[in-house]
Amino acid sequence: MAGTPRTLRAMNDRAALDLLLEHGQLSRTRIGKLTGLSKPTASQLLARLEAAGLVLAGGTTEGRPGPNAQLYEVNPAAAHAAGLDVTPERVLAAVADITGRTVGSYELPTPGRRTGTPVVQQVTDALDGAAKAAGLARADVHRLVIGTPGAFDPNTGRLRYASHLPGWHTPALLDEIAAALPMPVEYENDVNLVAVAEQRLGAARGHDDFVLLWNEGGLGAALVLGGRLHRGWTGGAGEVGFLPVPGTPLVRQVTKANSGGYQELAGSQAIPRLARELGVDDIPNGPYAEVAAALVARAATSEDPAHQQLLETYATRLATGLASLVSVLDPELVVLSGASLTAGGEPLRSLVQSELEELAAARPHLVVGDVSEQPVLRGALESALAATRDEVFDTSR
Repeated sequence: MAGTPRTLRAMNDRAALDLLLEHGQLSRTRIGKLTGLSKPTASQLLARLEAAGLVLAGGTTEGRPGPNAQLYEVNPAAAHAAGLDVTPERVLAAVADITGRTVGSYELPTPGRRTGTPVVQQVTDALDGAAKAAGLARADVHRLVIGTPGAFDPNTGRLRYASHLPGWHTPALLDEIAAALPMPVEYENDVNLVAVAEQRLGAARGHDDFVLLWNEGGLGAALVLGGRLHRGWTGGAGEVGFLPVPGTPLVRQVTKANSGGYQELAGSQAIPRLARELGVDDIPNGPYAEVAAALVARAATSEDPAHQQLLETYATRLATGLASLVSVLDPELVVLSGASLTAGGEPLRSLVQSELEELAAARPHLVVGDVSEQPVLRGALESALAATRDEVFDTSR
């Protein structure tokens, strides 16, 4: 029942643990001041958490008048969580301790359409590799979050909007993965996980209503409304690559074509083609997402007219699709993420902001994403850690 001494103790315990996660090592006195608890109550709290294995007595304060004070910190080994970032080319895996520090990582290449390795084995091999790198066993991982393109339909359990991900579309896949792993497993769209990373660690901190536009291998968006991810009825909210937009022919049967108007207009694969049309020289070779990012980065710093025209045209194309999103959602913020967007930096952001203000009545602020290193994997870890902390830090049980 709410308000019982046990419930109040659990609330104080969680508040103290959250403060330790935020600030690092703290003294008993400092914890008491931050929580409003008396020194005796703070001492009892810390003793209780230390006995439960949730906090450790670390060093002591130095360089201050008076006796040194004992410092406390969250026990990193209290629990571990894992994340996977799945693409057709590889599976990235990482394990983090409960403080959020990555303690082990592993990359499993999965080249080509037919790897010969079943998906369940790919998942377990990648997880085991990261756990081994952390000095752990599979059973030591408390929870796993897997990020994939597309989304698993909550009504059918089937992966949708990701026909390019081989092996992930069998009806029994989720049951097979659950049977192979000893921990809870959750699945999330990769772009949604980038939004989680930006909301927890990056450019969207403190914002409850924002859109994240992602442009790398594909063009997609994540929608955060009222502080929560909006996934839609089938998990397909944010699949904006399929959005019909001016400037491209109307794409029909988009799921069979695995593309749509906005993807054809502003996706990474459109940038090299646009560069050729504008007379840009020295277009590099390689995967189109890498080529697109290189072209955008060069255009953002070049004074060559062709490069400037490339950046301006790309900004107009991006704003064309964004205008529909912000007109419907009226978000406070738009985060630009993915290599084909972040490569343009402030010059591209400024151009898109200016274009969007002419195309839409809403006036969201545009920012470039801060989480640039493996953002999908970072978001998967943050999602897994949040659920793990809720469970492990619950001292009311």
